[in-house]
Amino acid sequence: MTIYDHKLMEKPKPKAMAGINCWSQQLGFAILISFVLCFVLLCFDYSALTSTTATTSHSGHSTPLVNNFANANAHAIITNSSDDSISPLPHNPLVIVLNQTEIDSCLGRYIYIHQLPGRFNQDLLQNCHLLTPGTDKNMCPYLGNFGFGPGINEENQEIVLLNESWFLTNQFLLEVIFHNKMKNYRCLTNDSSIASAIYVPFYAGLDIGRYLFGGVSTLLRDSSGLDLVKWLAEKPEWKKLWGRDHFLVAGRIAWDFRRQTDNESDWGSKFRFLPESKNMSMLSIESSSWNNDFAIPYPTCFHPSKESEIIGWQDRMRKRKRQYLFSFAGAPRPDLKGSIRGKIIDQCLASGSLCRLIDCNYGATNCDNPVNVMKMFQNSVFCLQPPGDSYTRKSVFDTILAGCIPVFFHPGTAYAQYLWHLPKNYSSYSLYIPVRDVKDWRVNVNETLVGISEDRILALREQVVRLIPSVIYADPRSKLETLEDAFDLAVKGILERIEQVRSSIRQGRDPGVGFADGDDYKYTFAPYA
Repeated sequence: MTIYDHKLMEKPKPKAMAGINCWSQQLGFAILISFVLCFVLLCFDYSALTSTTATTSHSGHSTPLVNNFANANAHAIITNSSDDSISPLPHNPLVIVLNQTEIDSCLGRYIYIHQLPGRFNQDLLQNCHLLTPGTDKNMCPYLGNFGFGPGINEENQEIVLLNESWFLTNQFLLEVIFHNKMKNYRCLTNDSSIASAIYVPFYAGLDIGRYLFGGVSTLLRDSSGLDLVKWLAEKPEWKKLWGRDHFLVAGRIAWDFRRQTDNESDWGSKFRFLPESKNMSMLSIESSSWNNDFAIPYPTCFHPSKESEIIGWQDRMRKRKRQYLFSFAGAPRPDLKGSIRGKIIDQCLASGSLCRLIDCNYGATNCDNPVNVMKMFQNSVFCLQPPGDSYTRKSVFDTILAGCIPVFFHPGTAYAQYLWHLPKNYSSYSLYIPVRDVKDWRVNVNETLVGISEDRILALREQVVRLIPSVIYADPRSKLETLEDAFDLAVKGILERIEQVRSSIRQGRDPGVGFADGDDYKYTFAPYA
């Protein structure tokens, strides 16, 4: 019998059993299809999850996020564009992280730091004993503690100061302090293509300070600046906006870098008149009358590490009992034509117990001790602030720190200077007695200040106390959450300045128009008198 015959002899299966087998086959097939679909969906979901470690650049390509080299929480978008034309920053403020939408808080605030050759910054610090030739001032001790200098350990400091956040800070070390603060800025990026601003850590003040005395040739005074702009102009970052998104910080007044002739007898360098330098913005302790120079506060001796220290100090200055009506810390300037300091000193001495004077004449050491100065300011209702060798004074910010109401005699001492840090309404925090020249002196300071009502004094002092956070440079390791210090306001100001340049470009205007123009009316009395 053949195999075929055996199959013919098999009994046929019942119809019900055959239906069950058919249904089982269909069910198995459906399960298999469902499994395949689930597997495909899982693979798709996994790819979406793993892609959340990337974001999309403004060019449309998916690019990975990288950690900021100075802050692991700050992100920067890597792009590989080699285009040297002016390009807009990315405008998409969203970063997708594990199916949640998270706002990039650094968008529009990223800053890139140029890694300059050591001769422009670190080498100057390593040779700190050469920074002040011709004087007996050794800068080396002041470079410690992030440029804040040695801590103040006076026996009586608890009477005047609040905690251990006080230092013997040198007023010319702003560039070092700012650089150390910038290293801890939360929105640093190592990708210059997404940076809103480019920081150039050139210690211009320390550099020129080596050559200001002793008849040094103009060629030597100008050498570092010339080398710097040559170095910058060769970098790809420069060509994006031809330097108009670059900024630097100087620890000396801006006039030290604006020598207008090549005469050996003229003061300073011509760094800020170099074509490339004109395209950069410079922040310094005193600005010039050109639009690309901006003033930011002199460093005081208070560098808190916590917000609670600032708030505690403010409360203490509000409650302080003040025994002097007014005070002055300084010295006369008999060789400075038109100086009113002699008049101020005479009137202070003539006012008896109403006025306190600290003599800062050459050879006097009282002014070098911040404990002495702060004690006097804390005990004074008003602090007189006439111009010194230049328009501005470090004493202005010591005065504010002490909760003492500043009295100004010239708009160039504060009103035309610290536009990012002091209120535009100058009468809200200070008194103004306009005196163009000692020949115009017609005022009795004593009588003027006695006539100020108690209510106005309290209002003025409250505004001064509120300004304290904005004129101090906090410890770079601090994380101020609700307060902005002088560094924060300076960074905000320069970012807004550069955004205005980019806005001009987007509107089809020439960004160079007005960028570095002079303002002949900046220091006139007209707007303030």
